[in-house]
Amino acid sequence: MHINLPEKRYYKIGEVAKAFNVNTSHIRFWEKEFDILKPKKNKKGNRLFTQVDVKNLQIIYHLVKEKGFTLEGAKAKMKEKPKAIKDNFEIIDRLENIKSELIKIKNNLA
Repeated sequence: MHINLPEKRYYKIGEVAKAFNVNTSHIRFWEKEFDILKPKKNKKGNRLFTQVDVKNLQIIYHLVKEKGFTLEGAKAKMKEKPKAIKDNFEIIDRLENIKSELIKIKNNLA
């Protein structure tokens, strides 16, 4: 899944939820369930997600929403082979970006 977020140091939970097309409560729930998510909190307690957090959310989203893993299954998969999952996800992400660029080129030629 390709998300469309501008390059920033921190993202608010609303921005992240909108990028993933889920509710903010969904993001908070995943934060409680997956210890890999550790957003910073400001003085008001608002969550601020880094780009690393967003990448981790992409992996969780991919496993749970796209691959159909249960939460427990996704947790086990991430603990089992965390480096392999991240590498595979990055490869899939790059291939999706290449595919979208090729589609743009095809549409411009037509």
